[in-house]
Amino acid sequence: MATTRYTLAGTPSLLRAINDRAALELLLANGPLSRTQIGAMTGLSKPTASQLLGRLESAGLVVPVGTLVGKPGPNALLYQVNPAAGYVAGLDVTNTTVRIAVADIAGTVLAEHQVPTKGWSAARTIGKVAEAVSETVSLAGLADGALHEAVIGLGGVFDPATGKLRYATHLAGWHPPRLVAELETAIGTSVSIGNDVNLVAIAEQTHGAAQGCEDFVLLWTGTGIGAAIVIAGQLHRGFNGGAGEVGYMPLPGAPIVHDVRRKNSGGFQELAGEPAVLALARSHGLTAPTGALVVTEALDTPGEGDAFLAELASRLALGLASIVSVIDPELLILAGEMPCAGGERLRGLVEDALAELTVLRPEVRSSALTGSPVLQGALQRALASTRDAVFSTH
Repeated sequence: MATTRYTLAGTPSLLRAINDRAALELLLANGPLSRTQIGAMTGLSKPTASQLLGRLESAGLVVPVGTLVGKPGPNALLYQVNPAAGYVAGLDVTNTTVRIAVADIAGTVLAEHQVPTKGWSAARTIGKVAEAVSETVSLAGLADGALHEAVIGLGGVFDPATGKLRYATHLAGWHPPRLVAELETAIGTSVSIGNDVNLVAIAEQTHGAAQGCEDFVLLWTGTGIGAAIVIAGQLHRGFNGGAGEVGYMPLPGAPIVHDVRRKNSGGFQELAGEPAVLALARSHGLTAPTGALVVTEALDTPGEGDAFLAELASRLALGLASIVSVIDPELLILAGEMPCAGGERLRGLVEDALAELTVLRPEVRSSALTGSPVLQGALQRALASTRDAVFSTH
């Protein structure tokens, strides 16, 4: 069980607010705690801890959940964060499906739902998304209007200056001029949009391969290529929100794109995006239909499979070398279906190839997430925002 002590200074109301938030964070991190345990972990006296819990219980932020038995004296009452203090939704949007999860403020997932987007017209997309969210809320046993926030992850960049979605021509129906406002009206709650790869980085930082790491780069390799950059523990989005859009990054051996506004291909995407990986695989006699499956096939194919994996690792390392030379991260995370299919074998090949291209030596790890990492990151972002709002208003 973690122990956190705080040295506090300020007005009584500010101190109470800081103490209350510290106690709530401890309850989220450690589960049910007694008054004595909260006092010991924060450095507060028993009377002050009792007053704190009384305030939080009156505000509906904590609830008693049992007693601590097995110690001398009366059994101590245990408290936990009230799950009903807030509810959030996370969405993972692709050009084929929308995945949705609803969780309570403690982070417990109450329901998950997935709907195909085939047959959706652009004009009906926002309404259909709202219907799917409503269905998931119902599956969670909640009433309409219960959500405090929804975070939507998709392969694009939402520009807050213009209110428009960029780099997302593959998502029909997601380009109205007032996208967020229309989503909020349809869903009935506050909505924010996040780049899918950035949300994966949040999930890795929270409970994946980047836990405890302040500076890392996550490279997502799938149909397309993208990166997320975390510096000093904070996600770096860039001035226009486009940090990490490395698909068109010029690299040796790849076509140079001179007009990125046109539909074309080049740069890192031309070397290591799924179409390029499949073309490379065919040249080595591998026939699986997707990038992930062809990597799996290569692992089981001595000779040609080994050569394919070595070339794929070299291509990934070439792009990573440019990123590493500028960012100098402590850690690189390989994420996406293709790297995950390659496992430790591909990870090791990438790390070795990178060592030949740059004097910097970041550790290379494979993603530690399962399921839908975009959905997990969307939930984490929604939870962080909702906790800030709910915990600061009592």
